[in-house]
Amino acid sequence: MRHATLRYAMRLLTIVHQDDSGPGVFLNAINAVAGEHQVWKPARDPTPPADPAGYDAIFSFGGEVHPVQDALHPWLATERSFLTEALDQRVPLFGVCLGSQLIAQAAGARAQPVPTPEIGWYEVSLTPAAASDPLFAPLAVAGSRPNSSFDALQWHSYEVELPAGATELARSELCLQSYRIGDRAWGIQFHAEVTGADFQHWLDVDGAGPDPVRIGLDVVAVAEQTRGRIGAWNQLGHGLCERFLRLAAQL
Repeated sequence: MRHATLRYAMRLLTIVHQDDSGPGVFLNAINAVAGEHQVWKPARDPTPPADPAGYDAIFSFGGEVHPVQDALHPWLATERSFLTEALDQRVPLFGVCLGSQLIAQAAGARAQPVPTPEIGWYEVSLTPAAASDPLFAPLAVAGSRPNSSFDALQWHSYEVELPAGATELARSELCLQSYRIGDRAWGIQFHAEVTGADFQHWLDVDGAGPDPVRIGLDVVAVAEQTRGRIGAWNQLGHGLCERFLRLAAQL
């Protein structure tokens, strides 16, 4: 098994696109197992780490940049190439929002605008495949009963198609919400990592932006709703991250 001895001293890479869109609640699980934790901020330093295979797992997080804006942000192509190499070398990957879109693109999928931005809480439906997925199975079963959906915290205006050969794990009424490529790469469109403080910051800074205005977002109502739900939501996110790292440590 690759790096089996690093179970509690893993070498991890997190790709952070902007300071208020980092690991969030994932950081607790990351710190619990990381012998070495490197952060790459491609918007500031476009030079990628030398070899994806040098890591036991790689995370790519969200950001305001859209996945098709290579002309404005050339580092997107650089990161996409790095993720393609990571997929080819079968390095465990976990992408959130923009990071999920970039991993899907690296696997050959197409990104495009969603008809209507999803900002706030939206129902996400699990597919039958989620019940046997190592990350999503606990979400697909509530006690002894199947659980077909949950409300997820979102902020995005782009979506990706399901990569060829990938497994669809969840979707909303509008778009793909989660997928698995092979047995060691996952993407989630929803923000399972975000803290309550960071989401409130997004509302404060961008709540009057074009997308929230276009959908008639009630910033006050979403903020209040989030305060009531963020505790349970953060537990869900921590669990996803912990299960991913546990699996990655065994590969």
